Amino acid sequence: MPLDPNFVYMPPQDPLSILHEDEHLLVIEKPAGLLSVPGRLPEHHDSAYFRVLAQYPQAKITHRLDMATSGILMFAKHREAEVAVSKMFQARTVKKNYIALVQGQLQGEGCVDKALITDWENRPRQMVHDELGKSAQTLYQALNYDAIQDITRVLLTPITGRSHQLRVHMMHIGHPITGDKIYHPNAQQSPLKRMALHASYLAFMHPLTGKTIEIKGHVPF
Repeated sequence: MPLDPNFVYMPPQDPLSILHEDEHLLVIEKPAGLLSVPGRLPEHHDSAYFRVLAQYPQAKITHRLDMATSGILMFAKHREAEVAVSKMFQARTVKKNYIALVQGQLQGEGCVDKALITDWENRPRQMVHDELGKSAQTLYQALNYDAIQDITRVLLTPITGRSHQLRVHMMHIGHPITGDKIYHPNAQQSPLKRMALHASYLAFMHPLTGKTIEIKGHVPF
């Protein structure tokens, strides 16, 4: 949850958009501002998972997106699918791409290879720590630069899946994601009323049917 003590959770109430569905899996597009899973407090129960459970009581979430991040989120409809998808993620055979708007002019492409650890005194913040952190790698590719707003559109591909990984890695190289209230020093100056990070692409071989699944979401910025 956000660090702001005055934060009031008001998730969007639009129906979830379904991008893929079969007898084993459900893939939706989570809007920014909606939790992936319920929070501890009763007022934080509304979430993508809570809404999916209303229709699929046996569903299990397979991965998560930060509340401020929008995009592709997958659920398993039953236990066998949950186990199969978990193994697939552990084997890193799932390809995930994100689109982000970052501050400044980022050029070319590269890999941020910096270990991450929780900043316990400032949770939920994460931080780079070469000695104690867990290994984390993010590939980035600059797509285009808007000189007027000093913002670069970037394609991000996480190799690992650490908490806040993309957000911390972009900040670490001097290009924080616009609208990021935790890691951007001037988040309120963002041209958007949200953090500009969207899970835009998911591809994998279906662990139960063997079919190749490729899902592309709509980037809202």
